[in-house]
Amino acid sequence: MAEVGFPGQHTTTTTVTSSTTVQTNIRFDPAYVRTAPGVLKVIQVVSSLLGFISVQAAHYQYRGYGSFYSWISMIAFWFTGILLGLYLFHLVEKFYKIPWLRMELGFCALWALFYLLASSLVVSVYNNAGYSAAAFFGYAAMFAYAIDAFLKLRAVQAGGLAQGTRVVSKQTTSAVTVTTPPREGY
Repeated sequence: MAEVGFPGQHTTTTTVTSSTTVQTNIRFDPAYVRTAPGVLKVIQVVSSLLGFISVQAAHYQYRGYGSFYSWISMIAFWFTGILLGLYLFHLVEKFYKIPWLRMELGFCALWALFYLLASSLVVSVYNNAGYSAAAFFGYAAMFAYAIDAFLKLRAVQAGGLAQGTRVVSKQTTSAVTVTTPPREGY
């Protein structure tokens, strides 16, 4: 005997609402450096600068690995330092339509890899205190950039803003309608 299925309908309605709140006025906010992204940016800037100074104080600073480390650290110093200034004065919030989080995610992930490579190269030089110090600061910067990239990835996945607030709420309603055929023989 074949099983008889019951015809039915299933209806799901999903409503997603998003509310973006930004203040577009330029203002200085020193409290930013006490947030997790602010602390990470300060660590990145300071580590990049101290690593650069350490390589420049080393005896063989113009060899290939020293030059590569200097290049990596100075690009990181200037890029992150400018971003820190933009966040401190809420310019990122003023231009909230620019995909800041995606740009920072790409830069942080790439620079974490660059610092891993550059620090590993300069630590391979034996008996050079300048390169050893640069490697220490490079690894510190690498960890800061890796953590920052992870936080940026989570914020991008959540649909967040770099500065300001975006509230996304999702409401799902489901309805199931089942129609049963009349029974025969009763």
